[in-house]
Amino acid sequence: MPRRRNDILYGTLQLLVLETLDTRGPLHGYAITSAIQSSSADLLRVEEGSLYPALRRMEQQGWLEATWGTTEKNREARFYEITRAGKAQLARERETWERVTEGVQRVLSYA
Repeated sequence: MPRRRNDILYGTLQLLVLETLDTRGPLHGYAITSAIQSSSADLLRVEEGSLYPALRRMEQQGWLEATWGTTEKNREARFYEITRAGKAQLARERETWERVTEGVQRVLSYA
């Protein structure tokens, strides 16, 4: 049986990361991926190769701040926290997501 793909829909990674950090507070990269995976009941999986470039872009945009800290396994890691600008972006991302999903649902219902 072929392995099921659970790629994140392009453009939703920012929404998922911002929502996760807004809800759970500061987290390091692996904890972010774990939180998204567990929150989605293992339906979504974020690959590290996608996550870290996205975190850097969001930090450059001013949506996240990163500080060094120690993980629960006593390892040094960057912990990411959503900023005020990130919360504003999260609101925009949610609105866009709601519009897109409503549109897709309308098409599926019509077809």
